[in-house]
Amino acid sequence: MSPVMAFLARRLLFVPITLLVITAVLYAIAMLAPPERRAFLYLPPKTDPFEVVPEGPLIQGLIEKHHLRDPFPVQYLDWLGRLLQGDWGWSVGAKQPVLPYLLARTPVTMELLLYSTLLFIPVGLLTGVLAAARRGRRLDHGMQLVAFVGTSIPVFVMAIIMLSLFYVGLQWFPLDRISDATKADMRQMNFQYHTGLLTIDGLFNGRPDITLEALHHLALPALVLAVAQWATLSRITRTSVLEEIDRDYITVAHAKGLKGRQVVWGHATRNALVPILTVSALSAAALVSNLYLVEVLFNLHGVSDIFLLTTAQASSTFRTFDPAPALGFAIYTVVLVLSIMLALDVLQALVDPRLRERLKDQ
Repeated sequence: MSPVMAFLARRLLFVPITLLVITAVLYAIAMLAPPERRAFLYLPPKTDPFEVVPEGPLIQGLIEKHHLRDPFPVQYLDWLGRLLQGDWGWSVGAKQPVLPYLLARTPVTMELLLYSTLLFIPVGLLTGVLAAARRGRRLDHGMQLVAFVGTSIPVFVMAIIMLSLFYVGLQWFPLDRISDATKADMRQMNFQYHTGLLTIDGLFNGRPDITLEALHHLALPALVLAVAQWATLSRITRTSVLEEIDRDYITVAHAKGLKGRQVVWGHATRNALVPILTVSALSAAALVSNLYLVEVLFNLHGVSDIFLLTTAQASSTFRTFDPAPALGFAIYTVVLVLSIMLALDVLQALVDPRLRERLKDQ
């Protein structure tokens, strides 16, 4: 096995270990509730929660079946075994199993994540490098000011501003994922979902108009999600490139007669990518939390829907206590964050020659 593949294998092994630790912590928190409440994690499908009595035979049977009065390791392993088999519990609010509910809404979340990422990464890198190359000039000061504002304004405030300006005021961008008229048209034509992404499936179905409409609906939420991430990436890129520009090898490159653009893009920026990717991986959790918030504010009905159901149930009576989607949502989020961090680790291994050299020497 090559050194790079060994590095990636170690990173891949890190994912299940992290999941074990986090799921153990999550279930330990769940154990703070009495067994009668935890039994709601195991409610059979189509159970009417208003007919469930905590002292009744159904709850008591679930307590015995799933060892809810036994020590933590016994309970945790029973619950973990169900998770690995794809049984994430029954959602009272959604009236369906938790895992299929999450998977059905994953394409919406992935589509927003994809286009916001395609927007903020190239723009963030470009503006950060340009600001570093023109240090102390008007362009640098202007980009620093805009990036500072972008990182200072919370995402929900930015979303409200954008909605007020472009949706309510100018009426340039609509809400939801697609219009009701187009939804009816898609049902009549028996629209085929190949990837779940409307911007791509529209092309597969020979309907570029649906692709364009889906992009139109995604433009504003993707922009809102990208702004904060762009501002952070741009500032990190500028700082990292400036650190490289001040190094001796850059002076040598200038002495050899290389043009400034070649030095900045071919040497400084390439070597600055490693710290940029490292910091980006650490901000993956913030990206995902902002992603869910933008989904809710723009009525996109992605994975965040199950969180709304969970909070609605939590604010109601005990009889509609619904812990399965809460834990399912938490686990799904952890998996998504770890997947983003793994992807960035792979990218780091591909772009960092120094990492490959260190791995060869190990």
